Amino acid sequence: LGEGHSMVAAEDGMEWGWDADDAESLYVGGRKTQIDLRDMDYIRWENYLREDEETLRRLLNLLLPVTPEHDCKLQQLIADLYHKLAHPINPGNRKVIIFTAFSDTAQYLYDHLSQRILKTTGLHTALVTGDVEARTTLRLRQHIDFNTLLTLFSPRSKERDALFPTLTQEIDILIATDCISEGQNLQDCDYLINYDIHWNPVRIIQRFGRIDRIGSQNESIQLVNFWPDMTLDEYIDLKGRVEARMKVSVMTATGDDNPLTNEEKGDLEYRREQLRRLQEEVVDIEEMNSGISIMDLGLNEFRLDLLEYLKRHADVEHTPLGLHAVVGATPESPPGTLFVLKNRNNSINIDRKNRLHPFYLVYIRDDESIYLNHLQPKELLDRMRMLCKQLTKPCRDLCQEFNRQTHDGKRMNRYNELLQKAIQSIVQVKEQSDLDCFLGGVQGTLFTDELKGLDDFELICFLVIQ
Repeated sequence: LGEGHSMVAAEDGMEWGWDADDAESLYVGGRKTQIDLRDMDYIRWENYLREDEETLRRLLNLLLPVTPEHDCKLQQLIADLYHKLAHPINPGNRKVIIFTAFSDTAQYLYDHLSQRILKTTGLHTALVTGDVEARTTLRLRQHIDFNTLLTLFSPRSKERDALFPTLTQEIDILIATDCISEGQNLQDCDYLINYDIHWNPVRIIQRFGRIDRIGSQNESIQLVNFWPDMTLDEYIDLKGRVEARMKVSVMTATGDDNPLTNEEKGDLEYRREQLRRLQEEVVDIEEMNSGISIMDLGLNEFRLDLLEYLKRHADVEHTPLGLHAVVGATPESPPGTLFVLKNRNNSINIDRKNRLHPFYLVYIRDDESIYLNHLQPKELLDRMRMLCKQLTKPCRDLCQEFNRQTHDGKRMNRYNELLQKAIQSIVQVKEQSDLDCFLGGVQGTLFTDELKGLDDFELICFLVIQ
């Protein structure tokens, strides 16, 4: 491209260009990173667009055979609806709300459900989205707007008889998007279906809040979630992400209001205790927009401890490897050794589940049984924190006993054996994980990245619990 004037010929014969005086308008991006459009590779960009177009066409062709009769998700929805209508969870209540994230999906459901339900049950259906005008199978003389339709769906809570004394008909099936997920009293309904799950759990809470409201005369209400297919969910991890975010939201609120799961009291008590801790700690909720797990929040307290420690001991990076400490056992922490290891091969995440990789923690009892393995980093760090945090000086009696048993560290055979057992437990998990993947048809590392044991790890430190 020339310096003074540049010209690009479009495919339809038109031309567009710019002068050097207009250079400022050719930059895009933020303040820190700006891109000059004149540096753009238009040929490659066009090729990418054509590849995307071809991919979309192939996907469309694959979807064409999936007619409503072969749409398993739609058929499951129909089965759930008929079961609810035939067996109301509250006597005589057949009202159902179906939420979707996209108006196209809502329109699709309305087209294939409304007339079918009307013919087989005599019940009326309505559609409410933010993109199209509200629709219903009711035949009314006058035009009805958004709020009138919702009033006919929930006549008791919205006082239909006072607002529209001439309207006596009702709507029992409401298909809607999140445009009605806030500020609507629809507690006449006792059954809400999330046909698709929004990634933000606040939306799910808002949806359920349409029927989970003060003034409801229903003895019980039901939330039904349509999660993605298991194979797809393994790829996008929607279920895990939403449930984790939901736990974060609940933990920072009441501690007992999770509409996704019926949790045990013990778990609620644990999270209430976490809430009390969070009152004295800082958690950046804004960082939770990118795939955060509940584990990330749980480990935050340890990061804060580390930051506080670094303020007083800035030279911690030069601490030699292999250091140990001796602490007293407790009912929750039986006698044994807690090893902190590092995998020398960073390319291997042994079981694809260790969130601390390449670091591995193992708590092994004195009888060589594994008390806590490396898949439980939160519990391991909790134990180490509980045993050590309040100690500012060595436990003299325990250290003297340790020195007596090991002849001042000259005879460490016992701890070498425990270390080998700990590493062996990690390797066994890796071998079992690879075998499961191989038998499941996943190309893994069964015959490639082999772990040999002790040579694959280095000992960072260990904690002797007596």
